[in-house]
Amino acid sequence: MKKNNILYIIIPCFNEEKVLKNTTKRLVKKLNEFIKNNKISKNSKIMYVNDGSRDETWNIIKELNNKEKMVTGISLSRNKGHQNALLAGLMTAKEYADVVISMDADLQDDIDAIDEMLDKYYDGCQIVYGVRKARKKDSFFKRVTAQGFYKFMKLMGVDIIYNHADYRLTSKIVLDELENYKEVNLFLRGIFPLIGFKTDIVYYDRAERFAGKSKYPLKKMLNFAWDGITSFSVKPIRFILTFGILILILSFILICYSIVMKITNHTVPGWTFIICSIWFIAGVQMLSLGIIGEYIGKIYNETKGRPRFIISENLLETKETRYKD
Repeated sequence: MKKNNILYIIIPCFNEEKVLKNTTKRLVKKLNEFIKNNKISKNSKIMYVNDGSRDETWNIIKELNNKEKMVTGISLSRNKGHQNALLAGLMTAKEYADVVISMDADLQDDIDAIDEMLDKYYDGCQIVYGVRKARKKDSFFKRVTAQGFYKFMKLMGVDIIYNHADYRLTSKIVLDELENYKEVNLFLRGIFPLIGFKTDIVYYDRAERFAGKSKYPLKKMLNFAWDGITSFSVKPIRFILTFGILILILSFILICYSIVMKITNHTVPGWTFIICSIWFIAGVQMLSLGIIGEYIGKIYNETKGRPRFIISENLLETKETRYKD
């Protein structure tokens, strides 16, 4: 594969005013090294995607765009969430770039891993996943829940790369195929393995966030995990069916037992067992209806066919652009 390809680095941003200037400085230096070594084209860029930030994020991006030719950006009309913001960046960048790398604004993902990513790309890989070597710097709770999430996704039959977030290299060929995936409930970590092509992995050490706060508190992490599970697996519904059959068998055994006890006059007066059974069955029914409701809700969102994002400003163009799926 020929070198000097145009590289775009896609960075979703939500209230990232504290990190943008430092991030830009480090990435511009990195890209200039690649250009000097004839590894990427001089037309390569850093593309920030403003996901409806409420601080000065977009103004800083425009300021950086005016000062640094390598910096560009797009701004969504409102906050659409990390996955949709990332998709907006990928779908916009594929019209200008040969290869794209997505990463977070705080640069906790080691930018030196880009060297090896590009090497693997030029060796013929169309997707290169950035995977954390370990989670030693995470809190005990986050480490356990994150590892449990990946293992549970595997158990549910989802093809997912262990300890991989959204730090990855993808070629234009892959992005053209990604455009054919129209689902509204996005979980890109599960979609990319479905696309196929030659892939590889680059391992790296994740650093501490140097400024600002994490945009993924516990509530968002739980919602993200639930979206991933229900968007790529029907096993929870099958589990409900299996569990229902087991309860039916257990109920039949208890009925037989009750009849035998009645015939032999060994019945014990009391209502505890009956009350516990009623509450247990009611709880199972409510849980089952809730899980089924989640799937129905996702079907509802998919059938409406609403755009996954709307771009209100695009610094790559002179006029306002709206990009729909």
